[in-house]
Amino acid sequence: MTQKVVLAYSGGLDTSVILKWLIDKNFEVIAYVANIGQKNFNEKEIREKALKLGASKVYIMDLRRKFVENYIFPVIRANATYEGRYLLGTSIARPLIAKQQVELAKKEKANILSHGATGKGNDQVRFELAYLTLAPELKIYAPWKDEEFLKKFKGRDDLIDYALKNNIPIEQTKKDPWSTDENLMHTSYEGGMLENSSQEPLERMFRRTKSLKDAPDTETIIEITFEKGNPIEVRNLMDGTTKKDSLYLFLYLNEIAEKNGVGRLDIVESRYVGMKSRGVYETPAGTILHIAHRDIEGLTMDREVMKLRDMLIPIYAEKIYSGYWFSPEMEILRKFFDSTQDHVCGTVRLKIYKGNVIVIGRKSDFSLYNEELASMHKEGKFTPEKVRGFIDINALRLQTYYERERKK
Repeated sequence: MTQKVVLAYSGGLDTSVILKWLIDKNFEVIAYVANIGQKNFNEKEIREKALKLGASKVYIMDLRRKFVENYIFPVIRANATYEGRYLLGTSIARPLIAKQQVELAKKEKANILSHGATGKGNDQVRFELAYLTLAPELKIYAPWKDEEFLKKFKGRDDLIDYALKNNIPIEQTKKDPWSTDENLMHTSYEGGMLENSSQEPLERMFRRTKSLKDAPDTETIIEITFEKGNPIEVRNLMDGTTKKDSLYLFLYLNEIAEKNGVGRLDIVESRYVGMKSRGVYETPAGTILHIAHRDIEGLTMDREVMKLRDMLIPIYAEKIYSGYWFSPEMEILRKFFDSTQDHVCGTVRLKIYKGNVIVIGRKSDFSLYNEELASMHKEGKFTPEKVRGFIDINALRLQTYYERERKK
């Protein structure tokens, strides 16, 4: 009996080769395509390509709104950055893709789930942890861990040769062999010449953001309004454009950021599977929102709450990065982070200019900032005389420590 596979299919080099490979191995393959905001996404071309390669069915799902509201916004609310820098654009897309893939497999009564993630990367962990959590009864076919597949394909050059031999249309060439992953949140690049950690990325590699040399010579000033940590409105103060819908708000911020060269990042990061890797990222709207959200918290969030929350950000980010979106610890962490956002409401004004995102003002009905109390020009309700005792008490610990040190 022919086994039925649901393949997470992007239409790119890896999954196109895998689709053809599975067909040649007599599997029935259902191509599942997640539209999560890839640039130049062409539904007709992807469908026709998958069917031409032999897919029995092609499902293309528009998951952009779910991605923004249920995955991107929670990460923004938590200020989550992996190793303090990476805004988790690929990491947060995988659980959404896997969840919808599992639901489709159950609907189609398929018995195998497949993906194109490599055997050295993090995505294999993210996909397969989600599969095993949400549908442990289904089998997993991961070609990059299959001995027969690995004998035929040693790397991307072999994939390119196979694609050319089998008339599979691809964008990649041996001249530009880097791997690209795209979604609404970001575009990532790795592999090829980027594996040399000292090699500067080529300008032609970048698909989204303008070079700073080509970015406008005029500033763009915008305001972003937050409610309970979520962006609910963007206003362009230069031309009056206003966006309130979650998806279109995010798309518009991408447009502004890309035009102004905002969001490029070149890092060496620690993969969950145990090695360092070099990644280059473009995270346009995510960069603006991260900066704006962090700023409005400075106005509205209690110092000790912020301190406690900030202690948990690295754990939360690491869990996402490592593929534990569907886990008991993540449920608890999400509830905690969301509980800190009740009063994170207000508006942040920002200046966008040649790769820079500069906060120039903020306001909130829930502000903890008291201008009179903090003023250097008014006494307010603060009595400086009382600070003497405050300082003396806090100095006791320091005095005791250094008295002991002097006795050594």
